[in-house]
Amino acid sequence: MNTATAQKAHASDLAGQIVYALRSMGVAPIPRNYQLFYEAYIGSNAQLSRDLVALGSRATQEELDHLADEYLGRPQAVVIERAHTRLASELDDVLRLIRQEQTSLESYNRLLEETASRISTKTHFSADLLSNAIDLLTAATGDTMAHGEKTVENVAQRSQEMDDVRKELDEYKRIANTDSLTRLSNRRAFDEKLASLFDDQMSLGVTALVLLDIDHFKRVNDTYGHPVGDKILATVASVIRSNVRKDVFVARTGGEEFAMVIQGQTAEEVLAVCERVRRALESRPFRNSRTGMDYGPVTISLGFSMAAQAEDPGQLYEQSDVALYLAKGNGRNRCQMFEDGMRKDYIGKGWLIYKK
Repeated sequence: MNTATAQKAHASDLAGQIVYALRSMGVAPIPRNYQLFYEAYIGSNAQLSRDLVALGSRATQEELDHLADEYLGRPQAVVIERAHTRLASELDDVLRLIRQEQTSLESYNRLLEETASRISTKTHFSADLLSNAIDLLTAATGDTMAHGEKTVENVAQRSQEMDDVRKELDEYKRIANTDSLTRLSNRRAFDEKLASLFDDQMSLGVTALVLLDIDHFKRVNDTYGHPVGDKILATVASVIRSNVRKDVFVARTGGEEFAMVIQGQTAEEVLAVCERVRRALESRPFRNSRTGMDYGPVTISLGFSMAAQAEDPGQLYEQSDVALYLAKGNGRNRCQMFEDGMRKDYIGKGWLIYKK
């Protein structure tokens, strides 16, 4: 065995002894403890060795750090190491991805720590020491890079698999929250949206719930049948969607009833949006392109309330509902904003009969 090979073998054996000693004494195998035991093992300070043995198998980290401060003179390094340890603990989830390569990485880290310890604790070192360190690191780095490449492959593969699963789940959720006839959000999605509106109290002043209802839709179904009614529903949905901003939440909440959640706009701006949608439907022809059958004008009534006028999602919905059916009671094909006192008029004048 040549000198270089013998030195490598000795370094590896010494590292193994130190790790075994750390585990035997129940000491955390962190760099600063490794350095302390390394100095004790190589015999550079006999008193350090005696003091370390005197601590026994119940040495606390505080006692070990005290010895390190006394014999190695590196209190600043301890502070840095403690900060590093806290950071490492916060990154524990990330580290799980590479634990399958833990054995090879630990071997590599021991070699790095040993070499770093020798360099950081010696003012002068020989060319032989540097040469040995370079040889050790070169060999270890080659092995670790091979493992690292495999780890990257595995992580990339798992990331792609997780991304595929996420896309599938997103698609399932989209389907579950979409109305099959109109392609708008359905009642389930609407309920979720409504429930979340009061999470941000600061935006309630510029958030509105608009409820829309097709006027006399039962008459359309009774006269022309449900297939025609379904086509009209799909067309109404398309007109609503094309006349509002992309960030406006639009849902079919049941039958001929729709809803919009408009955020970031004042009451006057919301009223303008409602009028634009109402006029677009009022002027839209509804006829059968094949037979020429004219189904007559299709109009909607709209009622809305600003979220700041309500205490919770339930009250907001109730107030928008009151405004909607007062709009119907006042002649349909109109927009109505909720105002204080409307609830009394809603019940007192018996306008519930105008619901359809």
